[in-house]
Amino acid sequence: MKILFATSNQHKFEEAAAYLAGRGIQLERFPIEHREMRSESLEEIARDAARFAFKKCKKPVFVEDAGLFISALNGFPGTYSAWVQKKLGNAGILKLMAGAPDRSAYFEACIAYHDGKRISCFSGRCPGSISEGARGASGFGYDPIFVPEGYPQTFAENILLKNNISHRYKSLLEFSKSLEP
Repeated sequence: MKILFATSNQHKFEEAAAYLAGRGIQLERFPIEHREMRSESLEEIARDAARFAFKKCKKPVFVEDAGLFISALNGFPGTYSAWVQKKLGNAGILKLMAGAPDRSAYFEACIAYHDGKRISCFSGRCPGSISEGARGASGFGYDPIFVPEGYPQTFAENILLKNNISHRYKSLLEFSKSLEP
């Protein structure tokens, strides 16, 4: 089975393609630039992007939106995670977190799949915390500062761990199950 993944993020595409290939699903990247709507809801953003992508390609397509939600920052950066990563980076988040006793956070991902008739959504969440400093060289984005719950390493220190427990993995798992005959 071959499916289009509408994303301009090569890292997301590579993670999704590697996981779905193991489930017999081949991805084709449909690189589009879309002015993302502003919302506090990942699902609302993903649904809007899926509608846009389907209008452009006229084929079944999925999109994925994700965010890092930090308790001490009242859920910030949340749905603004990509923008904040570009503007502040991990160093900026660590500076905002300096001295914060509560370092709990979670990653959440939402996949929206438009099959031409309807949009279906699949979510995944990975609880964890923000490290005191950036660690590791693998992955991308916030991976060097996110420590998944129950593990000592950041995602960037253990990419195999990330690929097996992350928010993206969980949402892709649910999505791939929906495609089974």
